[in-house]
Parts: sequence; structure tokens; C-alpha cells
Amino acid sequence: MVKTIDAYGLHYKDLNNMIKKYHEKGVREFRVKRVSGQRYIGSGIHGKPNIVIEGTPGNDLAAFSDGVNITVKGNAQDAVGNTMNDGILVVHGHAGDTVGYSMRGGKIYIKSYAGYRVGIHLKQYQDKIPVIIIGGRVGDFLGEYMAGGINIVLGLDVSADEEIVGSYCGTGMHGGVMYIRGDVAPYKLGKGIKSEALAESDMKVLKKHLSDYCDVMGIDLKKVISKTFTKLYAYNKRPYGKLYAY
Repeated sequence: MVKTIDAYGLHYKDLNNMIKKYHEKGVREFRVKRVSGQRYIGSGIHGKPNIVIEGTPGNDLAAFSDGVNITVKGNAQDAVGNTMNDGILVVHGHAGDTVGYSMRGGKIYIKSYAGYRVGIHLKQYQDKIPVIIIGGRVGDFLGEYMAGGINIVLGLDVSADEEIVGSYCGTGMHGGVMYIRGDVAPYKLGKGIKSEALAESDMKVLKKHLSDYCDVMGIDLKKVISKTFTKLYAYNKRPYGKLYAY
């Protein structure tokens, strides 16, 4: 059973309460039409409901979620997957700033561009490894203060005069890894970040995640991996230790 909800004119609280009410009654498939900036959709929901959103959801889509699967047929605003613990978020368009802020698990797939501070404060614990894949380019501070997880930026359909990543990439990063399709100029890297070619083990991890991403987005995997990737990681677990320690 698919529950269809027309979100046109609905206050975000009413819309979210409606989704939670039906979820508590056992509904696991939702289609939410004519979404226009309503915030917190899917936030704080436990379990694995599938929510298809038509339109543009507002900030904090699926914040603190623990298993919800959301597909957005359009763009999304800021803080997609804020502190999410599990689940899959797919955006068939652009996304705003702070995608995956403090994300602890699950996957976020963005088909096109994303804004500033993507994947900052990512963290992982035991077998929970958060993954963010951006199909286009991203702004400044990618992976800022990253403590774990995986950030992947593909730069697909980016014009020759556009940079795949912005400045201050990996500032304060002390864990996890980033894979960038193409080169990253050294001046764009934060303090304590190393840049190197991918090892065979890296390619195995990358292909696994990109295979899933390409299946969802309808993209040719061979085309994506035909270009060289750059691996970014922190070689210092306390990049600013001397700045604050006495």
C-alpha cells in the first residue's frame, strides 16, 4: 500500500505529523507530492519506510533518521541527512550546504551539485561507515573536521572552467577518506591532508560504492571510473593539537 500525500499548502509540522502518524499505523510506502520547502521530512523516523518526494524539500531532510529511505525527484535545500544514523537518501538534482553534517551511518547520493561544507564532521563506529557521493562539484570546506566515513566527488558534467572542489578541502580532517575524480590543486587542501593516487584496495572500495550509485542514478559506471581519482586523507590525527595544547 502506497500512501499519497499532497503537501501543497501544508505547514511542515502538519506534513511531518501526518507521515509519522501513518508510519505508526504500519504504512511503509509514501509518495509526497508538490513539496515546496517543508522542513524535517523523514526526520527522527526509525525503521525503513520508503518516501518518494516530488518537489523541493526544505532544510534538515531526514535529520536524525535511523533507516528511512528517501528519494527526491528534484532538488533539496540545506542539511540533507543532518546527523542521520542509517538509511539511504537519493536526490535527483542539486543539494544545498552541509550535506551529511555529522552523519554517523547510511548513504547520501546527490546526482548534481552540492554547496559548501559537504560531509563535515562525518564519523564512523565499528561497521557503520557513512558514505556521501556527489555527482557534480562542491563548494569550500569539503570534509571539514571529518573523523571517519567516505566522501566521493565525481565532477560529472562540470565545465572546463569549473573546479570540482572548493578551497580549504579537509580542514581539520583527522579520519576517513575522500575520493575526488580528477586532480585537486595542493593550495586547496587543509592542513595535514595528503594527496595520492589510489591503491588497489581503494579502487575496490570505490567501485563498490560507485556501482550502487550508478545503478540508482542511471549512469554508466565505466564512464565514471575511466578517469583517474585522487585520494585525500589526514596524516595527522590531531592536526591542531599544538595550537590548543599547553
